[in-house]
Amino acid sequence: MNEIIEISNIEDMIYEIRGKQVMLDSDLAKLYQCKNGTKTINLAVKRHINRFPERFMFRLTKDEYKNILRFQNETLELEQGKYSKYLPYVFTEQGIAMLSSVLKTIVAEEISIRIMDAFVSMRKFLYTNRNIIERITTVEYKIIEHDDKFNKLFIINR
Repeated sequence: MNEIIEISNIEDMIYEIRGKQVMLDSDLAKLYQCKNGTKTINLAVKRHINRFPERFMFRLTKDEYKNILRFQNETLELEQGKYSKYLPYVFTEQGIAMLSSVLKTIVAEEISIRIMDAFVSMRKFLYTNRNIIERITTVEYKIIEHDDKFNKLFIINR
């Protein structure tokens, strides 16, 4: 492998969508060093589709994809031709494990181990910090409620 992939770099490629931690097919293609990009992954999945139920892999909606693009780039430019015309697939941790078994390359095996380590690391972080995360979430909801009340008062008093 040409470059060492750090777990923290992989963690930056993990998103939460539909309550699941997932990775984009394009990020996996880069990590696995697929010469044909996502086409290699899509063909491997297509050949072994029975190994990839929806809980392992699913296609994003336009809104989900836009949210990821916004997260990746502060300013989003949705110009025609700028991004793939097909919505990407995302893979859960189990889907990534299955993907490495169907790709059957040394790079896939090595990278999959690092990806699994990144998922475990993130789970440990979330578990360790769950109380802080819950408090932050509670405060965010209170701020939203406060803003709503303020907006209603402001509109009424205009």
